[in-house]
Amino acid sequence: MMPRVIAIDGPAASGKSSTAGRVAEQLGWAHLDSGALYRALTLAALDNLGESSPPDREGGRPPEKWPARRIVALAESLPVRLVLVGDEFRPDVAGVDVDEAIRSERVTRHVSVIAAIPEVRTWVNTQQRRAVEGIEAGGGSGGVVVDGRDIGTVVFPEAPLKIFLTATPDERARRRLSQRGEAVDGDLVQRESQALAARDAADSTRRIAPLKPAADAVLLDTTALTLEQQVTRVVELARGLFPG
Repeated sequence: MMPRVIAIDGPAASGKSSTAGRVAEQLGWAHLDSGALYRALTLAALDNLGESSPPDREGGRPPEKWPARRIVALAESLPVRLVLVGDEFRPDVAGVDVDEAIRSERVTRHVSVIAAIPEVRTWVNTQQRRAVEGIEAGGGSGGVVVDGRDIGTVVFPEAPLKIFLTATPDERARRRLSQRGEAVDGDLVQRESQALAARDAADSTRRIAPLKPAADAVLLDTTALTLEQQVTRVVELARGLFPG
């Protein structure tokens, strides 16, 4: 039987990973950030297949030197993995923890393109399911909080609790700038908001696993909520569904 899963989806900078991590901590569960695996795979491609100019737009075509079969073969050979450290799944490339390296602007420019490749999505989804199934096989945490963009719709559609986080583009832009330690001024917020809107459009209109809430997802607008408030709301829902 699969361990208990909470699926948290939403657009970029909606607070998915921060919320999922805190929820997992309060429940004593494991946390898996699916975006970290896509980023790790993107980093591996940039470092090993040769970096080219960035795509014309978010969600555009991948560089010609990055055919899907080469990306997946690279992921298997290095390998690119999720490693459980405590109660946190961390991205690992060739035995190296790359959790910090995958947050670079260089990776961010290409990750939507990589994530839109069907073969890549199939590979990543398989790794996520194996990681979650391994929790039960190892007799570890009582469940896993997984965050991403298609967790409740594609990866774990049977998850008993699905959350879809939203927030306005401007609020998400402010959060992203603060996260990067940059000044939160009007011009920067506008530019970041436009970039996030482009990412939303790419993720929502892609042919494979578009960004959208599952039919039975709980929609949670976090625009006016603190992180603690949104974590509290999800934990309340989880404890009501998974007593004890």
